[in-house]
Amino acid sequence: MSATPLVSQVDLHNPEKSELIPPLLGATLAELNTWVQQQGQPAYRGKQLHEWIYDKGVRSLSDISVFPKHWRKEVAEIPIGRSILHYRSVAPDGTVKYLLRLTDGQIIETVGIPTFAEGGEGPKARLTVCVSTQVGCPMACDFCATGKGGYKRNLARHEIVDQVLTVQEDFQQRVSNVVFMGLGEPLLNTENVLAALKTLNQDVGIGQRSLTVSTVGIRSRIREFAQNHLQITLAVSLHAPNQALREKLIPSARAYPLEDLLAECREYVEITGRRLTFEYVLLAGVNDLPEHALELSKCLRGFQSHVNLIPYNPIQEVDYKRPNRDRIQAFVNILKQQNTAVTVRYSRGLEADAACGQLRASKN
Repeated sequence: MSATPLVSQVDLHNPEKSELIPPLLGATLAELNTWVQQQGQPAYRGKQLHEWIYDKGVRSLSDISVFPKHWRKEVAEIPIGRSILHYRSVAPDGTVKYLLRLTDGQIIETVGIPTFAEGGEGPKARLTVCVSTQVGCPMACDFCATGKGGYKRNLARHEIVDQVLTVQEDFQQRVSNVVFMGLGEPLLNTENVLAALKTLNQDVGIGQRSLTVSTVGIRSRIREFAQNHLQITLAVSLHAPNQALREKLIPSARAYPLEDLLAECREYVEITGRRLTFEYVLLAGVNDLPEHALELSKCLRGFQSHVNLIPYNPIQEVDYKRPNRDRIQAFVNILKQQNTAVTVRYSRGLEADAACGQLRASKN
């Protein structure tokens, strides 16, 4: 899996030809070494370029002060592949949500989520970025704000990686974790997601085990994803313990029965040896009853897995509600009694339109 080949020269007298040059963001060190030499520069410029792109987050080649001035002027129009900040929203808990404008004018969301040391003061112990993989989402899950906004296109590798660099630059701190849980279905954009994972791991320097990809489940894609033998975490958005209820919440489930999805998930565990995470959004009175908890435990029996329970973030477009804490705890207790590993993951940044798609819908 290699970066898109970079053309050897920029034709400054032919702008249309120049626009064919792909963004540099996403290129490996070896590819940047080759590219700078094609530009008539010594190979060590490639290492400098790699450092300025991935460590310093430079937005224009003209800003790389270690490059000769005359060369900076020659290559100033070559795109690095950075987005433009369209809007920034900060919640009281420190979570920051960004709207980023892409080169074609499309708007996407990304979120920076700091985790502070005990006591809430001092340096941040961890910085997680929630990235989008598509403009909008074609899955149209009934409870999700993103699906209400429709689907436009897949994001390219550099547009995914750029989100991480944007958060890193804003927080002035290295990103420690990345979760592919923003706008879109990652496994409908597998090629660019895999390429972005490689760049984040090898070029940005984030360990594979600190990367998580979330999917609602696309037939055969989980199996295909497993063949890459990555050490990332795969999170499957289940949200219902039976086929009938899942079809009501997730339209795509009609074409991909729960039984088939779980069978493919078992294959993933066998191929990778990695534990799966199952995400389950709790909707008051819909999928949060004791019988649902028992049914969910039965579905996952014998699985090397972990359940993330996510109390729902209400949105204006639908009437779903978040369960109260007693109902949530009762659900947790039943799963634990059935020896199902479980964690409750409360959403951060509720005051900042936290549900995926909310901020984009209100500020687009």
